[in-house]
Amino acid sequence: MESVKKVAFHTLGCKLNYSETSSLSRLLEQEGFTKINFDDVADVYVINTCSVTENADKECRQIVRKIQKKAPESVVVITGCYAQLKPAEIAAIEGVDLVLGAAEKFNIVSHLKAFTKGDSTKICSCDIEDVEGFHSSFSQNDRTRTFLKVQDGCDYNCSFCTIPLARGHSRSDEIEGVLERIKEIAQKDCKEIVLTGINLGDFGKGNEGGKRKEYNFLDLLKAIEVFDSGIERFRISSIEPNLLSNEIIEFVAQSKKFMPHFHIPLQSGNNRILGLMKRRYQRELYKERVEYIKQLMPHCCIGVDVIVGFPTETDEDFQDTFKFLHEIDVNYLHVFTYSERDHTQAILLEPVVPIEIRNQRNKILRNLSFQKMNFFTEQHRGQTRAVLFEQADKNGMMEGYSDNYIKIQAPYQKERVNSIEMWNL
Repeated sequence: MESVKKVAFHTLGCKLNYSETSSLSRLLEQEGFTKINFDDVADVYVINTCSVTENADKECRQIVRKIQKKAPESVVVITGCYAQLKPAEIAAIEGVDLVLGAAEKFNIVSHLKAFTKGDSTKICSCDIEDVEGFHSSFSQNDRTRTFLKVQDGCDYNCSFCTIPLARGHSRSDEIEGVLERIKEIAQKDCKEIVLTGINLGDFGKGNEGGKRKEYNFLDLLKAIEVFDSGIERFRISSIEPNLLSNEIIEFVAQSKKFMPHFHIPLQSGNNRILGLMKRRYQRELYKERVEYIKQLMPHCCIGVDVIVGFPTETDEDFQDTFKFLHEIDVNYLHVFTYSERDHTQAILLEPVVPIEIRNQRNKILRNLSFQKMNFFTEQHRGQTRAVLFEQADKNGMMEGYSDNYIKIQAPYQKERVNSIEMWNL
């Protein structure tokens, strides 16, 4: 592989995947590879996969077929959750050369050096129980905002989810390690860092058998608050409601660095469905969290993850969820259509919800999300808030986000790029 110089990356799935792809890119660039656009002809293509839904699996297969048409002599590497869960299935896809599981993705350089195009497909994986250690990563494509991974894996057993099977037990960086990464990111003129993880609120789990360290997620937030890095804004990407303590909410309410913005997975507003999902709370606790946030920070933006069409979900169950989301003061929804996944407990539940009904329910909640975000935006019309403007020039316009996550559009001005301005909404 000594002659290989051009590498292209494609990422499927969550922001944590994007942070890991960026770190893989830096590893290869340090070895003399040149990163190019994925649409161009490369010597190596790296696809970092997700496997939360069947669509993610299908998209991976479609991408490999496209690569085969335009660059049949290239080396195709598949890593990420899909690669860990179904390595043999991926290896059987024509055109795939290397399959790197969870323990091997960050050894990509050595695997590429040892591989010759024309060799049979090589699977480099292990049982997920054997995956140890934490690999820090952060995204670097957008200097305005960086996603910094501080935690990985999950010890929960939600009945619909394959992530524990794909990423292993919960483990996290040391606080000192996080601060070092923040210092490194600050040198790249980044203005905002989003803390990410698979189960972010579980920060503090150790790397050996899940043993808890002497600190937790709140301790990390406090350390970042007093750390003089030059980074002005931080966000919490997503945190489970049972791990979002009153102390964390109170901390964010008085923080000068952490933005008034929470993303809190709900998944269902019906307690029976939550029980079948094996979630660790009921909707009453979720409502308490939302109300306490809004009590301390009426201007705070709250996002929600919700799944529609979970097995046995009746029309009444769905209406229960719709009514709950309509009534509580949340501001936007990320709506997922339930997708059957192998090796999950939910796949055994009956009756299943027909696909067309799942899609209808998805559309209904996406419309509700649109209405809620519009209402939230209108509530703040006329206020002056700090807006971080982004680089993209879209037909003479640029976008930015306020501290409380309201999207702003303004005429493009180069001097505004990557700057924070007080802006009249």
